Formats: sequence, C-alpha cells, structure tokens
Amino acid sequence: MYETYYQLRDKPFQLNPDPRFFFASRGHKRAFAYLEYGLSLGEGFIVITGDVGAGKTLLVKSLLKKLENESYLIGQLVSTQLDADDTLRSVAASFGLQAEGLTKSALLKSLEDYLRLAVRQNRRPLLIVDEAQNLNPRAVEELRMLSNFHENDKPLLQSFLLGQPEFRDTIQSPEMLQLRQRVIASYHLGPLDRAETLQYIVHRLNTAGWQGNPAFSEDAFDIIHQFSAGVPRRINTLCDRLLLFGYLEERNLLDSAAVQEVIGDLRQEVHHQEPAMRKSELTVAPSGSHAAMQSRDTATVSAAMSEDMDARLIAIERSINRLIPIVRKVLYTVTSGRENE
Repeated sequence: MYETYYQLRDKPFQLNPDPRFFFASRGHKRAFAYLEYGLSLGEGFIVITGDVGAGKTLLVKSLLKKLENESYLIGQLVSTQLDADDTLRSVAASFGLQAEGLTKSALLKSLEDYLRLAVRQNRRPLLIVDEAQNLNPRAVEELRMLSNFHENDKPLLQSFLLGQPEFRDTIQSPEMLQLRQRVIASYHLGPLDRAETLQYIVHRLNTAGWQGNPAFSEDAFDIIHQFSAGVPRRINTLCDRLLLFGYLEERNLLDSAAVQEVIGDLRQEVHHQEPAMRKSELTVAPSGSHAAMQSRDTATVSAAMSEDMDARLIAIERSINRLIPIVRKVLYTVTSGRENE
C-alpha cells in the first residue's frame, strides 16, 4: 500500500525472513563467521542463541542461500514439544525419508544408511534445528547420538542448534555433558545498539529501493531504538507501521512525534500490550488497622485505573479514525480498477 506512495520496490520491513535484507551487524557478522567455521570443520554441533526476533532464522537462511550451489543435503527441523522418538522421526522426515510406522531401530538404520550413501556420493548432510529450546533433554540426547554415525572416521551428520536464551540452560545442565563436549562453537545474538539500529533501518530501506522519501529525523531513530530495544523484529514492526502512518498522513518526513504516535497505537494492540494487573495486585494491603489509609489507597488505585481506561479508549478511537482513510483508499482503488476494465 505505502510502497507505491514512497516509490519502493518491496516492503522493507516485512517480518518474513528474506536473505536479501540480511544486515551484518557486529553480532550477526560474528555469528555468521561461527556458522562458516563450523561448516569448515564438518562435525559436531554449533549453537546460536538469541532472544525472540533477534534474527536467528534470517541468519541461517542467509547461510543456506550462500550454500545453494554446493553439495549440501539440508534437513530443517522447527521443533515444537517433541519427545525423543518424534524428534528422530522429524529428523528423518526433514531429509525426505519415510518415518511413520517404523520402530526406533529401523528408523535409525534407515537414517544411517541414507547419510552414509550421501557421504559416499560426496554430499554433506547438514541438520538445522530451529526453536531448539522446545526440545526436552531426551530429545537433545537423541540428536547427540546421531553425531555418532561415522564413515571411515568421517562424521555423517553435522547439526546447527538455534534457540532462545533458555536453551543455554538446557545445555549447561549436568546430563548434557556429552553434548557440550561436541559443541565446537556457540554464540549468543544480542540486540543492535543505537548506531546499528539506524544502519539497519537504512539498509532495509535501500534494499527496497528507497530514494530518501520519506526522510527520518535523527530523534526518530532515538525513539525507534528505545522502543524496540534493538531487537530487529520489533524494529520491523514499528517501522512498517510508521511508513503506513506516513502514507495515510501524506508525510515525507517522519520525526519523533510521528514515531511516538505510532507507538501509542501499537501499545493498544494485543501483541504489544503490557500484561494486565492481576487482581491481587489491585488490592492494597492494609497497614495495621488503619482502615482510612487503606480506603484512601484503594481510591488512588481506582482513580489510576479509570485514567488508564480513559487513555485506552482515546487511543482506540484514534486507531479507528486512522483506519477510515485506509478503507476509503482501498475502496477507491478497487472501484477505479473496475471502472477501467
């Protein structure tokens, strides 16, 4: 919608991980180097962790893009709450093998034969496990056991494990000692700093064909970084809505006031709201037997809740009013298209 208005080729802040938009921050550049280092060794596990939206999946997709013309066999597994046997079946299925109805021993034999044949044909089997924090210890142990497959002392399978920060706790648990001994490299992706946030935004805009319209004020980048905490996915969400706001308001300059207004809208939406106060948190604890003080404190809480409700209603009304021009423009576009047919 706003792409045409700002003469962009693509949506610069789409949430879908597209390797074309990969931005090599200091952290992402180092993590990418670790992945390439692991590939050069051809064995063991490489572990990449990071908060939700830090860019782990895009990092791996960018690596796979680079490997497209090389002799790798890629198995990709996005783990949910899998038990050990289901994990093995999912690994087999990720390489295109029939997994249903097989016993565990038959499944392992089928997977080993497949990997052995691939290596003999000079192919490199590579398993990428995303959302690894969802794997229970037994499932992780099954992945470790797969690393025991060898052909003439050459490992048949190498694995990359990508997960949220809690996956590091899983690996550090006492029962994961053998897995830790096979981790050849690990890296934790942190957030972007303020300078990198600016560079990230400009990089994605340029990739989408940006010609300087809209322009961004310096203080706009300050607010964007503060709200997003340097997390790429949060930057994308905010900037996408900011461009939509600019299109609806017909603005060619997006400043801090515009960013703050969009943030106000986002904070009224379900996926950006702070957790609601629990009922127990709304009850003021009495101090001794001073009922008057308790009553006064309860009244203060009630007044605060009332003010918060008023603010939310005003913000919702503002959001609805902003949707009206969108609907009008969509209807106008559709109607004009039909008239031209």
